[in-house]
Amino acid sequence: MAAGLLFLVCAVAVLYSTKAQDSYDGLPEIYKKGVDLAIKQLSTHAKVQHHYRFLRTVEKLEQEDVFGVKYLFHHVHLKPTRCAKGATETDPQRCPFRNDRPLMDCAICFKAFEDRIKDEPNPYVHCIQRPRLTEEMKQARLQHYRQMIYHTGSPTLLSRTSR
Repeated sequence: MAAGLLFLVCAVAVLYSTKAQDSYDGLPEIYKKGVDLAIKQLSTHAKVQHHYRFLRTVEKLEQEDVFGVKYLFHHVHLKPTRCAKGATETDPQRCPFRNDRPLMDCAICFKAFEDRIKDEPNPYVHCIQRPRLTEEMKQARLQHYRQMIYHTGSPTLLSRTSR
């Protein structure tokens, strides 16, 4: 009986971690690049002790500008794994999620052109452990996105004059 229950729990855990990986695979390429940027920044931070993988999207905002430029805001949850910090493994079988650590709540805000993240303005990544996230932090994240897309005086074909 106990062995059957243990098998059931393990099977559910494997299906759950596979579902999370499928949701990463289902993201558009530019959103994957944003998630990868957040994971890369986490892995270089001295106080972060674990390797993280994408768990789920909480919110996505997208503003399209002239000439195919997009401003993106991606709010995600990352979950710690059993792999060593700095690992590049994404296979849920080799790098399973941990359930004894809190989620990392991340907001990624950046400008993109043709599925590439632009360096100017600098991409914004804010990650914090889920229990420590405050309402003020959530508002600051959205405010950063709004400031990024607010660009009065940006050049357009209609605003050009010739002498």
